[in-house]
Amino acid sequence: MLTQWSPYLASLTGQQPIVMSKSHRFMQFHYPLPYGAIVNDAGVQFAVYSHSAAAMRVLLYRRVTDREPYRVVEFNPATDRWGDIWSVFIPGLKVGQLYHFQADGPYAPEEGHRFDSRSRLIDPYARALAGPFQPSADGLIRPPKCVVVDDSFDWQGDRHLRRPMSESVIYEMHVRGFSQSTSSETRHPGTYLGVIDKIPYLKSLGITAVELMPIHEFPLEDPYGNKPERGNYWGYDSLAFFSPHRGYMVGSKPGDQVRQFKEMVRALHAAGIEVILDVVFNHTAEGNQDGPTLSFKGLENKVYYMNNADGTYKNYSGCGNTINGNHPICREMIFHCLRYWVYNYHIDGFRFDLASILSRDRNGELMPNPPLVEVIAEDPMLADTKIIAEAWDAAGAFQVGSFADTRWAEWNGHYRDDVRRYWRGDQGLTGAMATRLSGSSDLYEPSGRRPYHSINFVTSHDGYPLIDLATYEQKHNQANGEDNRDGDNNNFSSNYGVEGPTRSKQILTLRHRQAKNMMATLLLSHGTPMLLSGDEVLRTQRGNNNAYCQDNATSWFDWKLLQHNAEMLRFTKALIAFRLAQPNVRRATFLTGTLLGDGELPDVSWYSPDGTQMDWDQPTQSLICVFGTAGIHDPAVRPVMLLMHAGQGSQAYVVPQCVRVLPWRQFIDTAADTPQDVYPRVDGPALPQDGHLELEERSLMCYVA
Repeated sequence: MLTQWSPYLASLTGQQPIVMSKSHRFMQFHYPLPYGAIVNDAGVQFAVYSHSAAAMRVLLYRRVTDREPYRVVEFNPATDRWGDIWSVFIPGLKVGQLYHFQADGPYAPEEGHRFDSRSRLIDPYARALAGPFQPSADGLIRPPKCVVVDDSFDWQGDRHLRRPMSESVIYEMHVRGFSQSTSSETRHPGTYLGVIDKIPYLKSLGITAVELMPIHEFPLEDPYGNKPERGNYWGYDSLAFFSPHRGYMVGSKPGDQVRQFKEMVRALHAAGIEVILDVVFNHTAEGNQDGPTLSFKGLENKVYYMNNADGTYKNYSGCGNTINGNHPICREMIFHCLRYWVYNYHIDGFRFDLASILSRDRNGELMPNPPLVEVIAEDPMLADTKIIAEAWDAAGAFQVGSFADTRWAEWNGHYRDDVRRYWRGDQGLTGAMATRLSGSSDLYEPSGRRPYHSINFVTSHDGYPLIDLATYEQKHNQANGEDNRDGDNNNFSSNYGVEGPTRSKQILTLRHRQAKNMMATLLLSHGTPMLLSGDEVLRTQRGNNNAYCQDNATSWFDWKLLQHNAEMLRFTKALIAFRLAQPNVRRATFLTGTLLGDGELPDVSWYSPDGTQMDWDQPTQSLICVFGTAGIHDPAVRPVMLLMHAGQGSQAYVVPQCVRVLPWRQFIDTAADTPQDVYPRVDGPALPQDGHLELEERSLMCYVA
């Protein structure tokens, strides 16, 4: 093992930055960094930040079940403190060692201090946690124990896939929910290894990246070891940012989640699938002033959180506290964390939950050039990763289109709402629909960004799945135990005559058609599409639009739907395959409508149903969109024509003569029964010679030349 690294290199690699005596029997001297617990041949070095602590201790445990440490090691302020970094080397410790920190200091909430000398504290840089919260008669909280981890792993030559964003199709999924159902028939349901079992399905679907809902450690029980009234299924409640969630591993060996998570990433990469993590750097599980002291509160509360003058917490996350992301210490921790996941876990990208909080200064005010946002964009180790913002927060900030610079992509909330409203039949949405189809230039072109910076989505974990948008007009969250007060009231959905399940064939046909309309729109729009896991087989949550606590069939992927809704699965697979094969629906630059050569169609042109140039001032729910090949010099790239009708009743269309001269073949007709709804080889019926078509109510046709 190498025994000398610079602190900077050590922070990248996780290697132990020490210089050993020749006898290797004791520590001669050491660098105080990197943070956390770093193992080497002779023992473990522990390093933690605290400016205000008067004393620091490491509590060592032999077993996960131990309530008390077998050894307590005091940091010597004279020899084990370097500025505000407390760092001590303990010889003889090995991989798997369990520990907590403990800090003495002032308890003065009005000054931002919340030290408690009794509290056992999770290391902010812990590489893994083990065990549950342990109940205590004396009220002392015993959180999960930190684990000393060896980061070595045989990656078998694996590296990041580096797929361009413009060639990506993202699939948002929950690690547990994806394989937990008995219908999954996996060997290890609900785990990282269960995901491996289902990789053949992901590959057959054609997606290029999975976006995993939070896999950082989060609590499975309350701080006293009790099952909470409403469980934490989604995982947006972080305990330790450097630790893979132990609840998704097979077995209970402390630290084994590290190996299993890496095996999952390696297997996904081998299948050509990138891994994007949904990260929650906006709040933690410690909650507000009434919440438990588990980690940050007991080490340097006024640095890690935004505090009010009265000792309460600023709450821009809606979860009780807000991480002080633009304080230098927090900023350093976050970019160390991102580097760690990129280097040690080969992660390909990150989606930042409530990312507008990253734009707030220490007082909570939005800044024009936030240091943290800039650091993430410019960090050299993150240069090949995908950086995606959920560009809003719970305090009213909504920065879609204006979040940051050209490194940042964004969840496009405008796309979601405009597509939903257009297909619902709302008036005045045709122009907005055209803008979303062509890459949302109104949002991203002014800042120099590209169409692929728009993460297009119609559904996500937060809200209805796709079929529920056409099944429910009102949320039905009673099972959450909050009297249906939780969840968004504005879903832009419709039930088409009956709320919830129905036996009406007419209504069911329309609902399935609407699901196909929105799926086709998503996968034929310029930008980067993101599908919600299960939408491809019409998974329902029975009207629950906030299933954060539903660790049950409401949220789990039902694998029987692959047969029950095989028509929708076939439809989705064909769309994904077409998108990846045809750059003409995923251009990397914005469309101009300019004709660049004879015999070509402009890169985009718009027509009314009567075949005339589109008059955007006229009220209509119908349009013709033609993506031409101007500017593309690849004979395999083909023009694409979309005919969209969101109104009730059928609509006659006339394809303009200038478009009709090309030999068009049908690809999609969402109003047709399977298998005529999609022709995966684009060998459907030819466009009628007279260019006349009739679209049924709320339907979409796609022709390819």
